[in-house]
Amino acid sequence: MTHEEVEVFERCVAAGGVAIFPADTVYGLACDPDDEAAIARMYALKGRRPDKPSAVMYFDRDRALSALPDLPPKTREALTRLLPGAVTVVLPNLGLRVPLLTGRLRPLASVKRPVLQTSANHSGGPDPRRAQDVPTQIREGADLVLDAGELPGTPSTVVDLRAYAESGRWTVLREGAVPAGALEEALSSGTR
Repeated sequence: MTHEEVEVFERCVAAGGVAIFPADTVYGLACDPDDEAAIARMYALKGRRPDKPSAVMYFDRDRALSALPDLPPKTREALTRLLPGAVTVVLPNLGLRVPLLTGRLRPLASVKRPVLQTSANHSGGPDPRRAQDVPTQIREGADLVLDAGELPGTPSTVVDLRAYAESGRWTVLREGAVPAGALEEALSSGTR
């Protein structure tokens, strides 16, 4: 992955496009989170119901935290322990993802704008670990495909932190790349 490819990705999203891109887990679809037409296209490509939420992905944790100034301190501290990483965090009114971008994915860390993202598969279908694993209909319907080779292939773990600030409670909504023990370690340190 090159910086030039990343610039094309940012321009595609800014222009209302839908892009296939590599995250630290699986290939995803991305669009501008404020562009209703792009969101509708992304959901149609995936075959996802419009009422099913997607997460907003920031490519840098500090940008994500800056965009959420009203987070309770306890939740903010938890996010600094969990992110970046293969975790999607459910907060009040927001699903948040910040991938760990190392190796060939490192150029993506320069992306300044957040994207609305979801995995690049048909709803309920297998998660794509390679660009060629993305269903043909989705690849052909997207405006851009960024190929970074094979990814780990296990989607992010989804953890609900909506009650964390008040009670220290959290729930795994989807098991994934980060095991429950690692979450327990990261989140229990904030409740002591």
